Amino acid sequence: MIQCKCITSTQQAYPFLIMHTIPDKLYCTAQIREVERYAIEELAIPGCELMRRAGQALFAQIQQRWSAQKSITVFCGGGNNGGDGYEVARLALQANYQVTVYALADPMALSGEALIVYQDFLQAGGDTCAFEFGQSKLQGVIVDALFGIGLSRTVGAEYAFAIEAINTSACPVIAVDVPSGLHAYTGSVLGCAVRADLTLTFIGLKCGLFTGEAADYCGEIVCSTLDIEPTVLASMPPFARLLDKTPLPRRSRIAHKGHFGHVLLIGGNHGYSGAIRLAGEAALRSGAGLVSIATRVTHSGLINIGRAELMCHGVESKDQLNNLLDKASVVVIGPGLGQDDWARDMFEAAIDADKNTVIDADALSLLARQPMQRNNWILTPHPGEAARLLDCSTRQISADRYAALLDIQRQYGGGCLLKGAGTLITCGDTIYVGTTGNPGMASGGMGDVLSGLLGGLLAQGLSLEQAIRLGVYVHGEAADSLGVEFGERGLLAGDLPARIRQLLN
Repeated sequence: MIQCKCITSTQQAYPFLIMHTIPDKLYCTAQIREVERYAIEELAIPGCELMRRAGQALFAQIQQRWSAQKSITVFCGGGNNGGDGYEVARLALQANYQVTVYALADPMALSGEALIVYQDFLQAGGDTCAFEFGQSKLQGVIVDALFGIGLSRTVGAEYAFAIEAINTSACPVIAVDVPSGLHAYTGSVLGCAVRADLTLTFIGLKCGLFTGEAADYCGEIVCSTLDIEPTVLASMPPFARLLDKTPLPRRSRIAHKGHFGHVLLIGGNHGYSGAIRLAGEAALRSGAGLVSIATRVTHSGLINIGRAELMCHGVESKDQLNNLLDKASVVVIGPGLGQDDWARDMFEAAIDADKNTVIDADALSLLARQPMQRNNWILTPHPGEAARLLDCSTRQISADRYAALLDIQRQYGGGCLLKGAGTLITCGDTIYVGTTGNPGMASGGMGDVLSGLLGGLLAQGLSLEQAIRLGVYVHGEAADSLGVEFGERGLLAGDLPARIRQLLN
């Protein structure tokens, strides 16, 4: 579960720490830079003033969260992020903190507002020292002000040593705007990155803080507007939005099973009957009216043992499957499907039926071999499957998950979700970023549960986007609630369906 919140005036004395809206909008670096430009040039807020506000916001967080600490260690880089670091160091000096500042770049080479802020730090009695790996002592609260949102290259050796020292210290760490080494747009790590306990980001939430590798580095995320007029950011369409939960409508008191659709799930090849069983139970627990499973004859009579509500059919030919497809309102294909001749026959028949369809697991690999575009399906790739769909490497997918998501949706149509920490979702317009889920979900069958859940929501009349948004949120929410109750380790996919039922209700 993502830890992200706004700061209210009841928590801090500084008005510029207030987030005026619910922090669900995410922005790319170009948009944040444009807001900064507008604030300086159009609103006549000097750049130095923005740095001072940033420094005050940082120091207020340090005082609030680590009130017992009376020393700080600040790592300053060569840009405006370093300027923010010098300002928080100046404030700490004035408050009689013990302050150590390591300058990783020559501060006299700073330009503009950052140089002015550095000179103010000197006038307050501050001084800098060179960082020496293995010899420099780190103490108090560490302030990471090495790199800002503009970093796009691999971290150099000297900075990498500083980052390693920060990460191996026992000190609490606050990152300025973005943990140094983390790409502010993609959430990928550029060689190495600071692991922060708290990231105080400015003006608006950066989209790279919520997907990719970011969850391992950001800690809790807090946003300060720096008292820039909220209408400035509000006038700019966000690049993406954080996912929230939209409740299902109340059911009519005279409803019957025919009102909630018939899901047909296709899969469970030899040795993989568990996958289709998990998907089928998730479809049932989501509230689908009827759920059928088309699977191999050899185990078709075993799958519904202990779950008699599943209607299981042994299917070995396209003709047999077509009879079932005629009765279905929604199709889910992929869990345990395999990629043999039987799987290919099942896939072709399902595609030819042209119904609302969830394409998952092995069915995605089959789709990659014969690409086509539809507007009535949901694709659910993990990074490896996404790489096959785009004919590239998994590393390329991970380097820019947003671009990969948009490329898949453009090429294949419909709705797409790219799994992983900070699952990404789009149906072609808005991008949503998942906010639920935890490492306990790193076990087999979780994706099968999600595909069945999505099929069940589609069967109840939700649009593709509604089904994806609600399905991804509740899937992760179920894992989060079970993780809190029992712990993350040992969480099973089969634990989720019953909890999903509770949450949807």
